[in-house]
Amino acid sequence: MEVKQISVFIENKAGHLAEFTKVLADNNINIRALSIADTQDYGILRIIVDNPDESIVTIKKHGYVCTVNNVLGVSISDTPGSFSKVLEILAENDIFVEYVYAFNSQTEGNAYMVFRVNDNAKAKAVLEAKGVKVEA
Repeated sequence: MEVKQISVFIENKAGHLAEFTKVLADNNINIRALSIADTQDYGILRIIVDNPDESIVTIKKHGYVCTVNNVLGVSISDTPGSFSKVLEILAENDIFVEYVYAFNSQTEGNAYMVFRVNDNAKAKAVLEAKGVKVEA
């Protein structure tokens, strides 16, 4: 399943990330997953939240620049080699992985990953054909 990921541009200065997360907290927005990539001047905070459509409105209302991308949520076994197997399936099918990050699992024995790939529909199809669960 495709998941809406919000990418927020935040100036790379002390306290700015805290200010942004306070906006989320004050508006009852729950972060489910996050990743931060930074440069010298700014960071890109990628988040999965409980209500992306309302969150986007709130984020923009508070003056933050953001974009939305569809990514894949993938459930894998929390055992050595499971991540590698998923990457092998994608590579064998000429699917390019732009980036990936993990998020908290509430199911014992599973790990959850967020994948940004060049073709979500194809990635979902080939993973599911190999028994990999693709979900939100």
